[in-house]
Amino acid sequence: MQLHQIKPLHKLKKRKRVGRGGKRGTYSGRGMKGQKSRSGRRLPPAIRGLIKRYPKLRGYRFKSIKEKIAIVSIGVIEKKFKSGETINPQVLLKKEIIRKIKGKVPSVKILGKEKLTKKVIIEDCEISKGAKEIIEKAGGTIKNSTTKT
Repeated sequence: MQLHQIKPLHKLKKRKRVGRGGKRGTYSGRGMKGQKSRSGRRLPPAIRGLIKRYPKLRGYRFKSIKEKIAIVSIGVIEKKFKSGETINPQVLLKKEIIRKIKGKVPSVKILGKEKLTKKVIIEDCEISKGAKEIIEKAGGTIKNSTTKT
């Protein structure tokens, strides 16, 4: 048996057509005048109601899609890493210093004015000018990273 072969056990009930004259008299059970006595829809259109409730905003609205940046301070690097280790977003995720944002590994920016005594290798991170100077003074290296203020 298939869907097009299924048939109901009972007959369909015919809808009563009101307002056609006949044995009910001139108004055919609808009463006199008013919205309910006339033909057509009695409920307000749903979409129009929603549009009317929606706030009226003027002008052009555009939200730029900015990537969220995870910020790591040099003090955290001093505490959590040993000398000679590489630091990149994946390593920071494993050590639970940063978290995923919307299921993705975020871009990382290194900031700070603390002291750094360990030689670390930094990859794929944005670095502030001050942090870059501190890392280079400590003997660290920076690879594939961008310097931003």
